[in-house]
Amino acid sequence: MLQLHSLLAKVGPKDRKLGVKARLSGALNITINLIKKNLQNVKLLLPCLQVLRVYSANMVNAISLGKSGAIEIMFKILAPYSKKNTSLLKVAVDALAALLKSKTNARRAVEAGYVPTLLALYMDWHRNDTWHRHTAIRKGLLGCLRNITNTKVGRKAFTEADGMRILYNSSSECLTVRTLDPLVNTSSLIMRKCFPKNRLPLPTIKSAFHYQLAHALASGPVAQLYSQPPGEQQHTVKSVPTGRTNAQLCIEPLKKVDDVVDDSDDNEDTEADTENDTENEEDEKDPRSLNDDIEKDINKLHPQKSPSRPFEELRVYERFFVELSEDFQGYNFDRSTTSSSSSARTPRTVIVPTAQALSPNHVTTQSSPVLCAPPKGQDPQSLLSAAPALQLDTLRFSKERNKKEEAEQELSHVLECVSLKTEESLNIDKQKGSPISTQRLTQSPLLLEGIAIRCLAGGGGGSDCGSEAAEDEGAVLEVPDTAQLLPLHDLDLYVDMVKGTHSVPQYTEVAYPDYFGHVAPTFREPLLERVYGVQRSKIFQDIERLIHPNDILDKIVYDLDITSCPVIESDGESLKFNSQFESGNLRKAIQVRKYEYDLVLNSDINSNHHHQWFYFEVSGMRVGATYRFNIINCEKSNSQFNYGMQVLMYSVQEAISGRPRWVRTGTDICYYKNHFARSSIATGGQKGKSYYTMTFSSSFSHKDDVCYFAYHYPYTYSSLKMHLSKLEAMRTPEIYMRQDVLCETLGGNSCALLTITAMPESNSVDHVCQFRNRPLIFLSARVHPGETNASWVMKGTLEFLMSTSPLAASLREAYIFKIVPMLNPDGVVNGNHRCSLSGEDLNRQWQNPNAELHPTIYHTKSLLQYLTHTQRAPLVFCDYHGHSRKKNVFMYGCSLKETVWQSNISAASSDLHEDLGYRALPKILSQIAPAFSMASCSFVVERSKESTARVVVWREIGVQRSYTMESTVCGCDQGKYKGFQIGTRELEEMGAQFCVALLRLKRMTGLHNHQHLLDLESDLIGTQPKAVSSCPTTYVMDEDEPSFLEAIDYSAESNDEDGEADNEAGAGGREIPETPDLRPERLSDSGSGHDAWKCGPVASQ
Repeated sequence: MLQLHSLLAKVGPKDRKLGVKARLSGALNITINLIKKNLQNVKLLLPCLQVLRVYSANMVNAISLGKSGAIEIMFKILAPYSKKNTSLLKVAVDALAALLKSKTNARRAVEAGYVPTLLALYMDWHRNDTWHRHTAIRKGLLGCLRNITNTKVGRKAFTEADGMRILYNSSSECLTVRTLDPLVNTSSLIMRKCFPKNRLPLPTIKSAFHYQLAHALASGPVAQLYSQPPGEQQHTVKSVPTGRTNAQLCIEPLKKVDDVVDDSDDNEDTEADTENDTENEEDEKDPRSLNDDIEKDINKLHPQKSPSRPFEELRVYERFFVELSEDFQGYNFDRSTTSSSSSARTPRTVIVPTAQALSPNHVTTQSSPVLCAPPKGQDPQSLLSAAPALQLDTLRFSKERNKKEEAEQELSHVLECVSLKTEESLNIDKQKGSPISTQRLTQSPLLLEGIAIRCLAGGGGGSDCGSEAAEDEGAVLEVPDTAQLLPLHDLDLYVDMVKGTHSVPQYTEVAYPDYFGHVAPTFREPLLERVYGVQRSKIFQDIERLIHPNDILDKIVYDLDITSCPVIESDGESLKFNSQFESGNLRKAIQVRKYEYDLVLNSDINSNHHHQWFYFEVSGMRVGATYRFNIINCEKSNSQFNYGMQVLMYSVQEAISGRPRWVRTGTDICYYKNHFARSSIATGGQKGKSYYTMTFSSSFSHKDDVCYFAYHYPYTYSSLKMHLSKLEAMRTPEIYMRQDVLCETLGGNSCALLTITAMPESNSVDHVCQFRNRPLIFLSARVHPGETNASWVMKGTLEFLMSTSPLAASLREAYIFKIVPMLNPDGVVNGNHRCSLSGEDLNRQWQNPNAELHPTIYHTKSLLQYLTHTQRAPLVFCDYHGHSRKKNVFMYGCSLKETVWQSNISAASSDLHEDLGYRALPKILSQIAPAFSMASCSFVVERSKESTARVVVWREIGVQRSYTMESTVCGCDQGKYKGFQIGTRELEEMGAQFCVALLRLKRMTGLHNHQHLLDLESDLIGTQPKAVSSCPTTYVMDEDEPSFLEAIDYSAESNDEDGEADNEAGAGGREIPETPDLRPERLSDSGSGHDAWKCGPVASQ
């Protein structure tokens, strides 16, 4: 039998079915009995255990062996630390770990009390194996614990045996030895699995604000929210019967918590195998499974034959296309403004930034106003009556220094809690030689209609409204005049635009960054190099909370759920937070250690998830101290924060010193799964789905500074309105520009529709005919509020179109542009990440939009349907988006052939007739735009994207060149910007390069007749790109990042129910890089079209 088992031990690992054969032949019991009789015979025991290890790899065999007493036998063989028989012990530990993969065996081991035994054995080997020669045995013992803790009873037994403290202490001793990383990682995984699953520290995971829809939804997640008892809707905004636009807050009591944690055994297995053991799980999947979402129905890949709506319904949209019938006889170039019902709204008090008294040798700023208590014994209402609130409509700015005295007199009766910035300090700032030399003086109303007085507290601590500060007579803020650097930014105009912006919480504050503006830095910011072990150290700090709970402060410092006073006054030892301004998102801040804070983001309104976008203010910091911020309710399974991306910070001190800009900041950044979880009730059936933590550390350089943190460069709805107003003022007589109000949103904000082209040379018949017959380009952006980079790209496009450059003039003469620059104003205003006020992703409503619930999508689609009926379908449709899990800028398009090819379905050649023109525009962009990557593009149509703008416009409107253009929130890994994070300068450049590409497309298509277009574009495109790997498909996954030395803790099991653009399939494989130095300047407005294409060769494939 010894020789036989020795032979089986060698053959077994090579025969995957050996275990099944052994069970069917009854050999399992023979091996078990042989082991029982020879426990002291090491020579015979070793091959038997090797065979048992092979048998146990089969789950059925493992269960059968467990019933036969194999678990008990293994614990008789295992022994404390010894230098003898280590090979035997290693095989025995591996066999036991294989047996314990069966949950039945794991429960049997728990019931027999073996968990404390395993912990004792591990600690014995840990203490005595000082030279680390037997780490394989130690790792095997941890593997046994890991399998046992996959069950609920195993986790309970592990915790009761003080396993958390044992593994924490042993792992802490191993951190300095790099070769012991496998032990540390496995210990970390076990501890995190056994860390008690907690619910978020919120009364409900639904948004802190709720908008009552006038038309209830029949189904879907929003309908489920409405079907819950009224008590679950914490902050309810009910519509007044006269219309949806007059929303008022109505607070209802909270009766029930909606997210209890599931206690089950089946929610950990996938996580256990993917968190640390598998760096890129996607690579291990069967490639065929990647194609499951690809559309395989040929009928759905062809344009619809019949229009979906009768022309009579669409005739009302003719008023948005007056340029197509205009004869320009006596044409008036003045734009007629469409009035909005919002102008009739009651004016609100808006708080605008101001400053505190400054010492002659130090520049300080103030945080945005915070709630402060009235003097002791005095009623807050008496203060309000004594000092009436200044309405927003009465706010004016003093642009000249000689108006300072008049401005102070106007506001002296209401600025009770504000210090006056002295003239001496203003002069000092001048002497410092700020890059922005011109100064502006502005004042701010500080009273909020309602509960209490808004006053400005110093950065280091709170102030009282009845303190000495009340003796100051007025406040003047030194504001940098950025007019020369930001021609589209105007402080006065921005405040005017804020007046007409309507939010659900009725925001009355203006954030400093939006008020001052952002001047892009002249330097590029490199991707952050990930420090080895940073994730592990952060996880261990989290585990310390359970090991040493007395060290945790657990102090709430900001809470939107406390509607009367979200900003909680402190003793000056805590930071102050605020997010009550346009596009702001921070729901709760909890101080857990002196310099560490847990932050909870607010869900999208009418939703209980979509946590990604954040934008909040911090003040009261200490110079030199390093603060750690943990955003604990992220939902994506991975993030570019693991791959070099940093958060953005805006310093008011820096802005007043002449550097108003967002900068990348943060160290020790990582993104990992935490111990907070949602129940199946909260996730619609997905049991125990975990949240993720995005953590970063930051220090501050200025005393009494006010800083803002954001996920990406903010771009508010009010900023868009300001920019459009400035662009219209820049219009020259040669430019035809018209701004219409396409519709009004649920929240009462206007959705703008722009028309831009060149005026005809004259009103002659020929010139007017040429004007009317220009092809149309339809652009849209910002359907997802959190994708602010899309607005920056759109800003670049609009500025280029309105510029006086010869290229822009040629482009306007070539096309008529119809542009919807912001499809989801309500989501942007209210700080949502993905949804509108209906609680739905508007980019999943294009198939059948509802005019009441999705007005912007309904009317935008109607515009396109009208164009189809009039035989004027756009030449190009492009929807600007942002991508959170890939680098570079790239496009998604629609191709019948590529979809069929990827799905491997059979189709007749007649069904696959397709012009290759859809590839031309992205190919041009890959040549001229340094941030654009053709390798990341995809033209596959997926089932999950059939209701997106790109697919619907391609399928129903018949636009062959229908695209989604995705811009990274992180940076680039190719081309000129390789290794750098993307900024607003690069994003705006991308918008301008898109325009140049359209001009090249026009010149290219004008070279030949239409029948030769296919050949021309085929020459441009070249051969098929090379595949990235040996995979039979070039279908690129979402996360295509290289592996780190340190295991990245994310799992791909979460289903990202948003299915956002992040889940768009990638493209055909990677190409040889294009010539990097091609620039639009090389285009010439004169000469033949052939010359325009001679600016560089197309890279060979």
